[in-house]
This record gives sequence, structure tokens and C-alpha cells, in this order.
Amino acid sequence: MAELSRSDLDYRLKQQKILSEFGVEALRADDLGQLLQRATELCAEGMSAQFCKALEYKPGEDTLLVIAGVGWGPNVVGQAHVGADLASPAGYALKTGQPVISNHLENERRFRTPQLMADHGVRRALNVLIRNRQGDFGVLEVDDTREGQFDEADIAFMQGFANLLGGAIERQRSEARLQAALDRQELLTREMSHRVKNSLATVAGLLSLQARTTENQQARDALADARSRVEAVAQVHDQLWRQPDLAAVELSGFLESLCEKLRESAPGHAITCRAPAMPIPADLAIPLGLFVNELVTNAIKYAYPDGHGPVRVEAEARDEDRVRLSVSDDGVGLPEGFDAGAARRSLGMRVIHGLSRQLGGELTVTGTDGACFALTLDLGKA
Repeated sequence: MAELSRSDLDYRLKQQKILSEFGVEALRADDLGQLLQRATELCAEGMSAQFCKALEYKPGEDTLLVIAGVGWGPNVVGQAHVGADLASPAGYALKTGQPVISNHLENERRFRTPQLMADHGVRRALNVLIRNRQGDFGVLEVDDTREGQFDEADIAFMQGFANLLGGAIERQRSEARLQAALDRQELLTREMSHRVKNSLATVAGLLSLQARTTENQQARDALADARSRVEAVAQVHDQLWRQPDLAAVELSGFLESLCEKLRESAPGHAITCRAPAMPIPADLAIPLGLFVNELVTNAIKYAYPDGHGPVRVEAEARDEDRVRLSVSDDGVGLPEGFDAGAARRSLGMRVIHGLSRQLGGELTVTGTDGACFALTLDLGKA
């Protein structure tokens, strides 16, 4: 085996350096068109060739479309087609899967010279197949009008580029399919939340209608409570499908929307909301909304027996993962000797304690000046 001359060695080392650097670009690239164009530029440089082009196979037409290239005249890239049959060099490489070298196209008997190459005076060409596990994408080709020889080492250089392109194309197409599936799943999830919200609104309307037609006051109150709880869940789903991130709910907007709905049902009370703009996991939203709804409804019912007054919903971030949520009023306060644990016999307190456990929070109750129910949550454990 003959030793390489110094100039040949430098030439091959230059090719290896170009190929290595392109490998990094191929791993990072997210724009296929730019990557293909970059490949043709580097191939032409590494091969010291005047022309290079990337051709994509179009099965319906059985042709190869020039989708990137250097050295060509106007109206070539994106427009010119080359035959994909065995009688053209690129077509032969595509159909057989074998690299094709033709150093004397004018004397070539295996192939015809495609019109595009004849128009540019191309005398020699090298074609390699761009392939991946999804199939044959097309062909990478270098061309030159000058005399010279493409050889086996040039095939290895070009095939290295083609292999990197094939892997990058497969990755990008897989990512595109995955993103399309995720987008569809997100659309379906949003649509589901929207429909659940509408269905729950219908249920709340039916409960309200039933309450109006019931003469028994206790039954009317129970139906009104049930309607309020259903509306709270509906409000959560209304928030969920509007959120930019389905995995999280923005706390400030979520609580304000919930309080706005509660204001509509208790116009005489000043229901205020103060909360930081911070995300909470979406799976906490429903129990959290029910927790606030239950406490605000209780304050409206019992805090001001002789009139109306303020009810405050407040959330405060204690650190990166912990938040304290409270509902308080300035009303008559809790009954003397009130025991939050013993009070669980009432439905309302059973609901509040149950939701506290579901949220994994620590509930504290004070009733010196008015009443205050506070729940401290560790979002990091949610």
C-alpha cells in the first residue's frame, strides 16, 4: 500500500476535521433545510469541488428534487429535478444503494448525463445514498467541470456526511411526529376540560332549578350547597383548558376567577382575593378550588348573621415550594369552645378536613376576631 504524500495526508485530515465538526452540527440542528445546505457547502469544501447538491426522492414522480446546493445557477435549488431511474448517476445510487463514481461523464456508457449537469459543464460526479431506518431519503452528490479523480477515500468522506444527514433527518421527523401527537393530546385534553366544564354547568343549572321548585328549606339549602360545589369544580375545568400549560395552573388568576364567581352569588359581601402569580400542579386545582369554595360559602352563611361583611381569600408563598392559603372574615367568629376536630360531625367541616388531607396540607383554625382557616401546602411533595 503506497504511502500518502504530505499534501494527500493534509487533504484527508482536512476532510476528517470537516466531517467531525459537521457531526456536532447534525446532532444540534432543528432546521432540516439549513442542515442540508450546510452539508453541501462543507462537502464541496472537503472535496475541493465546484458543485454539490442534496436531492430528495419524490416517489410519486420517481424523480430527485434538488433541495440544497452550492455552485449552481439560479432556479436550480428547490426547482430542478433529476431522473431517479438507473440511467442517471444519482438514480443508480438511489435504486441500488451503491455509491457511484463517474470521473469521465463524457465517455460514460453506464449512464446518461442529466441535463442539469450538462448545462453546467459537469465532467465528473460522485453520488452516495442518504438513508436511515425510515427508508431512502435521497442522494448527496458532488460534481466538477475540471479533470481529476474521485476515489474510494472520497466515497468514505461523502458517505459519512450522508449517514449523518440520514440520522438527523430520522431524528427530526420522529420529533415532528411526537410533537404532533403531543399537540393533538393537548388539544383533546383541553377539549375534554371544556366539555366537562359545560356538563358541570348544566348539572349546576339543574340543581338550581330543583332548589327553586322545592318547598322544604333544608332541602333547598342542601341543593344550593351542592350547586355551589359543582360550580366550583366547573370553574376549575374552565381554568384548566385556558391555561398555556396543562400540567400547572396559575394560582393568582385561578383564585381570582373563583372568587369572581362567588361574588356573583353573594353580591352583598366584599369577597377579596390576594395571591402571588405562581404555578401549582393541575391535580391540586380541583381540591384547592373546592376548599376555598367551601370556606367562602361558610363565611357568607355564618360570619355575618345580621348583614354583610368582608371575606378574604389570601395566598402567600412561604418559600420556593410552600404556600399558605387562608380564608378569613371579620364576623362573629367561631362558637365558644369550637373544636375543629369535634366539628367534623358537620358535613361542611368533614368536607374541609377531607380536602385538607387530599391536598396534604396542615390546617389551622383561629376564631378570635372573626374566623380564619389557613392551610399550609408543600408543593414540592405534590
